[in-house]
Amino acid sequence: MSTTDDPNEQPQVLVVGVDQHGDGEGSEEPRTLADMVEQPAKVMRIGSMIRQLLEEVKAAPLDEASRTRLKEIHTSSIKELEDGLAPELIDELDRLTLPFADGSAPSEAELRIAQAQLVGWLEGLFHGIQTTLFAQQMAARAQLENMRKALPPGVAGLQAQPGQVPGREDNVSGPYL
Repeated sequence: MSTTDDPNEQPQVLVVGVDQHGDGEGSEEPRTLADMVEQPAKVMRIGSMIRQLLEEVKAAPLDEASRTRLKEIHTSSIKELEDGLAPELIDELDRLTLPFADGSAPSEAELRIAQAQLVGWLEGLFHGIQTTLFAQQMAARAQLENMRKALPPGVAGLQAQPGQVPGREDNVSGPYL
């Protein structure tokens, strides 16, 4: 790509992710955060379930049996999440979530902290995906605008005047378009 001194040229946005090694080297193609969620619908469902579970846990006192059950749900939820994520995100999730002690039921506070931590991580993941998708959309829009500006005037009717539809000979300008 050549650079020009054209003051109307739009800056370009490049959205990249981190490769598996985290050093930026050795990766053929940058991966976005959205690309690292291999099963987005599954991750969203589990995230919604965990958020609702956290709300329920806040509202009710828990006996030992319910704390044991919540511990099992938390552990299985993390395993299910890992099925829908790329290795980079699995590693991050493993670093951030600490396992419960195997012997006894965790306390209410331990459960609430673990669930809140998981919900917070998922919300951060979702916000990151939204940001990545928005940046990609803006970059594509800027690229399309640059392509339109590069077309010579009158090329196959592709450059319509404002309020006109390209390629239509019966264009009418006005508020009805």
